[in-house]
Amino acid sequence: MKLFTIYGRPGCGFCTRARQICLAKNLEHQYIDIWEENISKEDLSRKVGEPVYTVPQIFHGDTYVGGCEDLEVYLAK
Repeated sequence: MKLFTIYGRPGCGFCTRARQICLAKNLEHQYIDIWEENISKEDLSRKVGEPVYTVPQIFHGDTYVGGCEDLEVYLAK
């Protein structure tokens, strides 16, 4: 199974929620703190391929999922 990668920051409720969803569904995931890793939103924009204004930014393997609400929709499919 592909790994979910969650790019987030401390104090972000949607980042926390995305992690909780992965834990509740026993999904293999990693959380990357963009502040701790010194990742800018511009860096994330390059990775995503479009402007990034908010976190979390979530990937499933190499597939871009989006934010927390996008994750919920993605998992409902």
